[in-house]
Amino acid sequence: MESIDATHAFDALSHPARLEVFRLLVRRGPSGVRPSDIAAALRLKPNTLSVYLAALQAAGLVASQRAGRAVLYRAELRRVGALVDYLVDDCCRGRPDLCSTHLDMTPMSRDGAAREAPFHVLFLCTGNSARSIFAEALLTELGGARFVAHSAGLDPAAGLNPRAVEVLERAGHDVSSLRAKPVSEFQRSDAPRMDFVFTVCDRAANEHCPPWPGQPMTGHWGLPDPVAAQGTEAEKSLAFAQTYAQMRRRIEGFVALPLQSLDRLALQQRLDEIGRHPSFQSRETLT
Repeated sequence: MESIDATHAFDALSHPARLEVFRLLVRRGPSGVRPSDIAAALRLKPNTLSVYLAALQAAGLVASQRAGRAVLYRAELRRVGALVDYLVDDCCRGRPDLCSTHLDMTPMSRDGAAREAPFHVLFLCTGNSARSIFAEALLTELGGARFVAHSAGLDPAAGLNPRAVEVLERAGHDVSSLRAKPVSEFQRSDAPRMDFVFTVCDRAANEHCPPWPGQPMTGHWGLPDPVAAQGTEAEKSLAFAQTYAQMRRRIEGFVALPLQSLDRLALQQRLDEIGRHPSFQSRETLT
């Protein structure tokens, strides 16, 4: 990246509200976000948001695309990566006292040794009563000893949704240890160190959480909330069954990934690929 381009990017990010818009879009990855969702999450007026998005687009940090009648905005991840490289490689000149947090591109090893301990995976949602609980139960079953699954909610419900419990029990899952719990349980100093953190609802992805220790891999695997489904009792139950099936395909794809052989960039691309397709099937399954 040229210095003049970096200057434009820094200028666009110098406004606190524009920076918050940019941070939200980066958290959502390549999936794209409707302006109305951005405005609601950040409590911005639509016309104010339009000005902020225009400034970020002019700096090359944000792009828009039409999806039917809707317009989705997403962060230009390559441009953002170029800005980070500019800071690390040009401004910092590789100084270890400035760049000590630069990512190791071999994510599944620590201290130069092969990874033997299980991977800790956290699924985040709003209520932690259905989607993230499905993910926790599925990874516990399908991941075996390789993974330890966790889930939490930003605003956890009083208990698990009865329809979610019914779907899990019908599929043969042990639900005795599952419960709705706050994300704060996993932000304590004695909490397990996460290797992966996935958001499974849009609100959780939109919220800003403090950085997780250890730079875990992250991804957004949003699915519609079955709790909000309308219609007959049968239609509501069907919504839960469909959400469970979609989450199962994603977890199957995740556990099939060759984690030990993928560097961080390749692994992030695969995690994003899983999140973009509700009916995702792993490449290993398809081939």
